[in-house]
Amino acid sequence: MKIEKYSLGVGDRFGHQGEAQLRAIINAVKLGIDLVPVWNKSNREHSYIHSKPSDTRIEADDAVKALSFPGNYYVDADHINLSNVQGFLDSSDFFTLDVASKIGTSSSEQDLELFLHSTKKYSGKLYIPGIDSPFEVSEELLMSIAQKFLAAIKEAGKIYQYIKDQKGAANFITEVSIDEVEVPQTPVELFFILQMIAYQNIPIQTIAPKFTGRFNKGVNYVGDVAQFAKEFEHDVLVIDYAVKEFGLPDNLKLSVHSGSDKFSIYPEISRIIRKYDKGIHVKTAGTTWLEEVIGLALAGGDALDLAKHIYKTALIRQDELCAPYADVIDICQEQLPTAEEVDLWDSQKFANTLRHIPNHPDYNPNFRQLIHVGYKIAAESGVHFTELLEKHHEIIGKCVEENLFERHLKRLFEL
Repeated sequence: MKIEKYSLGVGDRFGHQGEAQLRAIINAVKLGIDLVPVWNKSNREHSYIHSKPSDTRIEADDAVKALSFPGNYYVDADHINLSNVQGFLDSSDFFTLDVASKIGTSSSEQDLELFLHSTKKYSGKLYIPGIDSPFEVSEELLMSIAQKFLAAIKEAGKIYQYIKDQKGAANFITEVSIDEVEVPQTPVELFFILQMIAYQNIPIQTIAPKFTGRFNKGVNYVGDVAQFAKEFEHDVLVIDYAVKEFGLPDNLKLSVHSGSDKFSIYPEISRIIRKYDKGIHVKTAGTTWLEEVIGLALAGGDALDLAKHIYKTALIRQDELCAPYADVIDICQEQLPTAEEVDLWDSQKFANTLRHIPNHPDYNPNFRQLIHVGYKIAAESGVHFTELLEKHHEIIGKCVEENLFERHLKRLFEL
């Protein structure tokens, strides 16, 4: 199984927006972008929503059938490890191996020695074609890289081998995720991480490194866009060289993760992948859930009341809801509206405050981030929430499609 050049990871926490998401992708395909959808949902989200991995497969299959989509599509077991991969084996054909928690754990002396021996040829000045200046590679640097990443990549090898034994090597796509950490990987670190991956015989097709800057949930990239562009371009060139050096799959591409909307860096990603004729995998994650809340607000009545309830409850339970996402949210408490203020809002005020249009006078990124992590509250509302999703599926679907196509795909592919 081989992933296409362009792929979009579409998260859908409650499993109701598959057709709306696919319509957005079809819009891009009609404009000449050979794009495939990858429906993704993590074990954590399944546990909060009380859904199963098979539900994501059903949603994807149903959407493709309903819209007669002729292209390929995939279902991603998102951020899995050995403790939870079993539940995803039957329904998934794309596996994101998340080994971030293993970064920095100790490796055996034998493993360290083998790595240092295998990388000795790269000591000194490492020239990557296309990058102006060489990287200085010392034994100290190699040891530092090994101590940080070797155990994590060895763990990725165990997870991959387990999936391979269960499904067969030709029946799934493998991604390695090392993005959910505090410190970004440098291009030279990425080069040797790819060497470790090759040594583990993982036929990786996408890799998700951690980039400079903050990719906060639901809001725009925060950081130096020029620095991001430099790192991203260097990573593209590193991958190109590593593919040749280590015999990795020739379609290996970068994956840009997180629930961040990434609006300011989409043009740079687009410019660089076009410059080098490379592929890209982008995960949009929780933006669909936010559009559901916007759609409920616009529907008014009970649906608007529920949208307000989600926010007001999230305000009370903020510490609990934010804790799992501490590294990827940045909420200014003073700029959060009070429950009393929100009670007075009409549909348009609520939607405009939540919808990600940066220049709109009502837009509030703090409000947006808090609702982003508040999906657990909607899940606790049970059938009341899902019945409202179904009742107002047209207005919600339009919000989901417009957001994905107009704000993400148009920016990413310069449509």
